[in-house]
Amino acid sequence: MSGKTFYIETFGCQMNAHDSEKVVGALIARGYEPVETPEEAGLVLYNTCSIRDKAEQKVFSRLQQFKRQAGKGKLFGVLGCVAQQEGERIFERAPHVSLVAGSASYTRLGEMLTRIEAGERRVAGLSLDTGETFDTPFPRRDNPHRACITIVEGCDKSCAYCVVPFTRGHERSRAAESVMAEARGLAERGYTEIQLLGQNVNSYRDPSPAAWDFAALLARVAAIPGIRRVRYTTSHPRDFVKAIVDAMDSNPVICDHVHLPVQSGSTRVLAAMQRLYTRDEYMRRVEWIKTARRPCALTTDIIVGFPGETGRDFDETLRLLDEVEFDSLFSFKYSPRPKTAALAMNDPIPPAEKQARLLVLQEKQRAIQIRRNAAWIGRAAEVLVEGRNQALGQWIGRTSDNRILNFTHPGSNGDSLEGRYLPVRVTRAGPNSLVGESASMV
Repeated sequence: MSGKTFYIETFGCQMNAHDSEKVVGALIARGYEPVETPEEAGLVLYNTCSIRDKAEQKVFSRLQQFKRQAGKGKLFGVLGCVAQQEGERIFERAPHVSLVAGSASYTRLGEMLTRIEAGERRVAGLSLDTGETFDTPFPRRDNPHRACITIVEGCDKSCAYCVVPFTRGHERSRAAESVMAEARGLAERGYTEIQLLGQNVNSYRDPSPAAWDFAALLARVAAIPGIRRVRYTTSHPRDFVKAIVDAMDSNPVICDHVHLPVQSGSTRVLAAMQRLYTRDEYMRRVEWIKTARRPCALTTDIIVGFPGETGRDFDETLRLLDEVEFDSLFSFKYSPRPKTAALAMNDPIPPAEKQARLLVLQEKQRAIQIRRNAAWIGRAAEVLVEGRNQALGQWIGRTSDNRILNFTHPGSNGDSLEGRYLPVRVTRAGPNSLVGESASMV
């Protein structure tokens, strides 16, 4: 092993995970080698998320754990959203940190590391002038079968609770031909599933003369030979148009799953959140999805306890769950974030009430998921095999509609099934996953 080693821990969303792949690729290109633990590493990086206060606190807790190792040949860096949000204040809060860089600066990571290697004590990359955002060298992929492609960076929405516009910058789309070239290259190397990523993925607008919208890009990526599944996240209801559902209906390669964050079932709260749509407008999009020619799973995000949310507002959210019957959801208690409009709002919800509402929401959703997953018993679904649970003797697969399906496959004889697409018949169901038996033999 060379003398230059690194360890990176990633917090947050799939975009952060993909950003870490870009960072790892850049480090390996510079002669760094990955190690399994921070104790072994000469360079320790934390790629951070600031959407929730808890994630931010976790990062600084990690940094505190290794404070005593600073100055003993070990360097520390904070990347991502907390880096962009806190900036050089991180150097004051954690003086042993040498590198602070937001996601827009990863194209200059090599330059910043050169400065640190030359003895510069503190280096920051915090510009949001992001003309080179999509020019990061090809990343090191963590999964040999499934790959992510960033098509949109930043966000031009101004949701009252959201820090993304301040940490990721304004919204900009990648040229369609650049996206297509990366997707074709992945297919040629044997990747069969591609996920298109963006803070607001369906606001995509090709900046080149071709001027494709998101539905057009989605359809063309799905038509690339060798690609068997195409996913995308995250959508904003304001920009989710019928043409996206039409594209999904027209090409079975596009997965049977839409993640469409609603955040609240109350139009009054949605207006306070500055979400730019009403409950009725959201339900119109749900209708497009529910009446598509093929069944499609629908998942969402919900925030409880937003400032001023009344009991009646919360009841409207609960009724929305009954009306839509989401296949799953991510639920959160409102967390005040720096620079956001919600900080100035009156009528905060007491922490105990936020927690009580969250538990009620989660219990209702759990019952819905039990019922919806039970409807799969006796049916067959194609899964992409992602791994194996040795303790249970089961393979782990994911369906097109993004359900986890754990299954037995007696004919494997110890051979790995990872990366294969197999039909599996569902025999049992729980709130969060399915269990089944392979419907084919090797």
